Formats: sequence, structure tokens, C-alpha cells
Amino acid sequence: MAPSKARKASKANTSSKKEKIFHPQSRKADQLSRKALRKEKLESVLSNRNKKHDILADFYGFFYHALPAQGTLTLEELHNLIVDVWFKRYDEDLEVERAARRKGRPKSTKESKLEELKLRESEEYRTGFEVIDLTHPQNVALFRTWDQKEVAFIDLLRFIRICSTSPTIVVVSRPGKHVTLAEDKLGVTEGDMDLDT
Repeated sequence: MAPSKARKASKANTSSKKEKIFHPQSRKADQLSRKALRKEKLESVLSNRNKKHDILADFYGFFYHALPAQGTLTLEELHNLIVDVWFKRYDEDLEVERAARRKGRPKSTKESKLEELKLRESEEYRTGFEVIDLTHPQNVALFRTWDQKEVAFIDLLRFIRICSTSPTIVVVSRPGKHVTLAEDKLGVTEGDMDLDT
């Protein structure tokens, strides 16, 4: 009588591979611990990169949504946008935290972090705040093509540094890597170029 197929299947399931145990001070155990440590470090670096990417995407997304439907912003409008909208984005949360705190109690961690962030940003604006140049027509046209996800695209744009102490002065901090901005930097436009034929 031939053995049944059910018996063979049950034998295959019971013979599972056992996990090998190594001596704690062996070379193999050291290799495994180094491998686990490296994997942990890489995951940490990736997590930090993703957090930074999200913060930058939010920052640039704010300016993307602040673009006018047509044309560009003036320098005064750009300053007003930063002061009246960007710096006041956490005011409601800060007021809620202050209202929730009982008299005589210390500040909550969230309230302290928000105040610290506001202070840091206002100091940065006083000394020089780097933003995308929304006063430059070619830069704005290029910025409008952004998909609002890829932060690497932003490196192609032109950035300026503005400050609250001298609102009429603008310093180009990054001229932009895109071809159209490079042509503009050289003073050459497509209509001015002569082609030898």
C-alpha cells in the first residue's frame, strides 16, 4: 500500500528550519550585532531625511500657494507676506496653550517650543531671511511648474535674502541653476542670441 499524500504534506510542515544560536562572544555574533547597528543607523538617517524633506516641502509649499494668479509680488508684498502670514501661523496654537495653562504653572513643552520657534524665525528675519525670489518673473514662472513634492526641484530656483532692518535691500543668495535663470544672469535672452546658419 502506497503512503498517502496527506502524510507527506504533514511531514514537510513539521520540519521547519530552526534558528541558529551563536555564542555571545563569537565572531558571528559580533557580525550580526554590527549588521543590526548599521541597519538601525540607516533607518535613523532615512527618518531624519524624511522629516527634513517634509519641513522643507511645507515651507516652499507656503510660498507656492502665496503666489498671485498672474504676475509677481513686489518686495513690499513679500515682506508683508512673511510678517503678516508666515510669522503668525502658530499664534492660535500659542494662545490655546496659554489659555489652558493655570495661573502660576510653568509653560508647557509645546508652548515653549512654539515661542522658541517664533523667536528664532524673527531673529533670522532681522539678520537675513532666505526665501524664493517671488519678485523675479522667470523665477516665478519656473516655480509655478513645481509639483509640490520634489524638494530637489527647488535647488533650480533663485533665492534672495531679505531682512527687516533694511526692507529695501535684496541680496541674491543663490542665483538658481535652471537654464532660463542662467541665461538671465548672463544678460542673454533667447531673442537676443544670434544663430550662425
